[in-house]
Amino acid sequence: MLNPHIVIVGSGPIGATYAREILENHKTATVTMLEMGPQLTEIPGQSVKNIANDDARAKARAMSQGPQADEETRAKLGLPYLQEGTLTARQGTHLIDFGGTGSGHSKSFPMAAVATNVGGQGAHWTCAVPRPEFSEKIDFIAEGEWETMISRAEVLLRANKTPFSKSPIGAAIRAALKEEFKDISTDKYEPYFLPVSAEELPDGRMHWGGTDFVFGPLIEKGNPLASRFTLKPLTMARKILLEGNKAVGVLIEDAVTGEQSELLADRVVVAADAMRTPQLLWASGVRPPALGHYLTEHPVCFSSIALDPKKLATYASEADYEAEKALAALSPGDPVSGVTRVPFVEPLHPFSAQIMYVTKPPFPMADDNPLKNHSYGFAMAGWGGRKFPRFEDAVTFDDNELDYRGFPNINVEYSLTEREEKEMEDVKVFMHRAADALGAFVPGMGEPRLMTPGTSLHYMGTHRIGPNDDGTSVCDTYSRVWNYQNLYTGGNGTIPTANAVNPTLTSVAIAVRGAQKLVSELN
Repeated sequence: MLNPHIVIVGSGPIGATYAREILENHKTATVTMLEMGPQLTEIPGQSVKNIANDDARAKARAMSQGPQADEETRAKLGLPYLQEGTLTARQGTHLIDFGGTGSGHSKSFPMAAVATNVGGQGAHWTCAVPRPEFSEKIDFIAEGEWETMISRAEVLLRANKTPFSKSPIGAAIRAALKEEFKDISTDKYEPYFLPVSAEELPDGRMHWGGTDFVFGPLIEKGNPLASRFTLKPLTMARKILLEGNKAVGVLIEDAVTGEQSELLADRVVVAADAMRTPQLLWASGVRPPALGHYLTEHPVCFSSIALDPKKLATYASEADYEAEKALAALSPGDPVSGVTRVPFVEPLHPFSAQIMYVTKPPFPMADDNPLKNHSYGFAMAGWGGRKFPRFEDAVTFDDNELDYRGFPNINVEYSLTEREEKEMEDVKVFMHRAADALGAFVPGMGEPRLMTPGTSLHYMGTHRIGPNDDGTSVCDTYSRVWNYQNLYTGGNGTIPTANAVNPTLTSVAIAVRGAQKLVSELN
């Protein structure tokens, strides 16, 4: 195909992966990317955590929260908000079930939230990119190919495997946890730096990764690849255009004027997130039996630990705590100054834990609270568990009730099984051990608690890949929708496994594989 045109729906890290892999590997292809939301930063897709000014950062987040879920709405609904860097739903997202006109229905998954902006969740995420291991890997992709895919994903996301390397207290926390968790460690797996998408500046500050990292040359002025890439913010994909079972383009709508037009394409990639990708397929009449089903996320237990300098005396001095405060002062808008991961080690530790060190309290405290001015800092510790895929956990769509955008409305059904409830009870043993090694839980506020379903923002499985067209997957192993030509999907929804690891790296790796297959078809 001489000059193929590819349309990508969604501008998050996965859509950006498809765009970059296609344009870098096909000399004449052009890509048009559609994004329903606005561009938040001058550089498309940049992480809003890099915005130094508090007001400007807050405004950027509010722009992506959708028309129904601004901060006032969030407050009225009594929704929890913890400091940035935790594993909770964060500012910049808006709820599926917001309770107003056109609201979705997600009572069993109440924290279900999405972001609508250039860069998608890549503008708001925590940036954690650890590798999946053991049963988290996809068993129908060969080990050698998987290694190539995941390594390429690390390059695209600029994975930093030793972040906050100048943090003395971060190092002390890692050393203490290595000692504590020797019994669940192996020669290869033990507590280590949590890999993140970020570049560490010479003074120790972090420049956080966003979708701009993945776009790379596509958004560089004067780069030849940029001339073949078009990003269209505030442009909604209304429907995938089909000729029989062949995707031939997208019906688009200007989000400001409402004007509609047809955008023709040789391939269509839908990477709109795990809720709205299946919604667009459904609205287009593409309805495989597994579409929207097998919804998984990460059940999360969260705690806050006040560090005890006596327990960490072997690893940190008083001078180290003072040095840490000076380091944290360089990034007043970013409370995190050290990150550690306790890895998924099957079967000894079927959880993925990330411990974020902050020098100030992670939530508001009363003036008379003895920890209000605690000078040794806090560890925000989140333990993510597994949700085993099953058909009953699902995002479904109602043709007889439209959402606020005029799409078949979203309904979510989700619950933990006895196995999953037991695992999330068992995890508290590890959380208590971590607290005992580092200090003590913040009384009344920091004890381990299972977060509300949907809090993780790691929604997976709703358009999962699979090796056979047996009704349990939506796409083949290359992310092509079963029984349709020229139609791909991308995102966390493609992940078919029960995993505890943060999903973005895995999703980007799957997208790399899909994009390579797409290019080979074009060639």
